[in-house]
Amino acid sequence: MEWKNELTRMLGITYPLIQAPMLGITTPAMVAAVSNSGGLGSLPVGGLPPDKVTSLIREVKGLTQQPFAVNLFVYEREEHYDRKTFDDMQEFLQFLYGANRLAAAPVNFDEIPFYSWRDQLPVILAAGIKYVSFTFGMPDTAGFELLKQHQVLLMGTATSVEEASVLTAAGTDVVIAQGIEAGGHRGSFLPGELPKTGTFALVPQIADRVRVPVIAAGGIMDGRGVAAAKMLGAAGVQMGSLFLRAHESLATPAHKAALADITDTDTLLTRAISGRWARGVRNTLITEIEASGLPVSEYPYQDALTQPIRKVARELDNPAFVNMWAGQAAGKARAWSAADIFAELVRETALALNK
Repeated sequence: MEWKNELTRMLGITYPLIQAPMLGITTPAMVAAVSNSGGLGSLPVGGLPPDKVTSLIREVKGLTQQPFAVNLFVYEREEHYDRKTFDDMQEFLQFLYGANRLAAAPVNFDEIPFYSWRDQLPVILAAGIKYVSFTFGMPDTAGFELLKQHQVLLMGTATSVEEASVLTAAGTDVVIAQGIEAGGHRGSFLPGELPKTGTFALVPQIADRVRVPVIAAGGIMDGRGVAAAKMLGAAGVQMGSLFLRAHESLATPAHKAALADITDTDTLLTRAISGRWARGVRNTLITEIEASGLPVSEYPYQDALTQPIRKVARELDNPAFVNMWAGQAAGKARAWSAADIFAELVRETALALNK
């Protein structure tokens, strides 16, 4: 079959297959394995300090000479914030931890670190990164101009046709169409009700609306899904849940074990963990926060509130208090090396499209 298309030429890759950036899961080794296999690895750096961003980019470059993308969280922090929402949630969480015989230090609101995408841009540009994807929003005019001046190709996340139109009007080169099936955080950024369109309904509508390559994301776990996305107008496919159980994944053993047993209905959308809508496996932390009836702080404040217990739970491999992000088809994830997962995906796709 012929893999080459406009997207592969733009990205300098062999296969139009992208590993989704999964903060807290994706490692430089995973990124490099996919890029070395002919796809595009994606390094997530959302919210990380610039020196950490530099270190991670350097680590990926030490493992591959092939193209890879860096993924940003693009959003603005609220100037005025209701501290009572934060304090009430913190009081509840401390009670919850104690009731479960766990302990995590309270979070000092005034000491929550915040590193904007603007803080990260200088080190990303200094590292010579030529492919940047972003989610939660999009850069402002100055950000677009700066990135374009450095010949950076921009890939923005859209969960609706309207978002895709806004992205391309601003100068985005590639649209990642994220369906509701996708695991992890939603890329939604326009005001109003959360878009809940499925991948295979969203992709052809975006492809018909915009004049840039469209990447399908959400619920695609094998060659059949890649072939279907291609038939619906996608120039490429981005997959995250496919790599959750990979050897290179930072998912905890309990998280990986949970994925082996889940079905199509075992994930949910929640704001409980981070303050932004995200899809994952229900556990005690999610259930208790939602049952509390308390208002949930916006990102990054809710995220900061739950980080200490999530760190403790990771160390204990306690699945009840970690974020187990996963898509609706994550039960099909394979516990192989990222390179083997990618090779099988290529083989399956070729078979599906050559039938």
